Amino acid sequence: MSTTEAVERESDPQTEDRWAAVRDMPPSAKLVAKILDYEDTLTQSEIAEESLLPPRTVRYALSRLEDEGAVDSRFSFSDARKRLYTLNI
Repeated sequence: MSTTEAVERESDPQTEDRWAAVRDMPPSAKLVAKILDYEDTLTQSEIAEESLLPPRTVRYALSRLEDEGAVDSRFSFSDARKRLYTLNI
C-alpha cells in the first residue's frame, strides 16, 4: 500500500466509523488492532512477536478489544491451547 492510498483510506468516512470503537483505547490496543487489520488472523504470541510488545501487554490489549467487540477469538484447530484473533471492525 502506498502512502497516498493509506492517507485516502484513513480519510474515508467509512474508515473513520470503522475505527470509532478503537479510537479511545490505549496505544497498545490500537497497535494490536492495526496489526490484525494487516495480518488478518494471528495468535497472541504472533501478535507479540509482530508488535514487539510484551505478552502481558498484548493480553491486556486483546481483552480490551474483545470487550468492545472489535476482535473475535476462536480456538486453533491445530493447537487447542492457542486462540486465534481476528479483527471484527
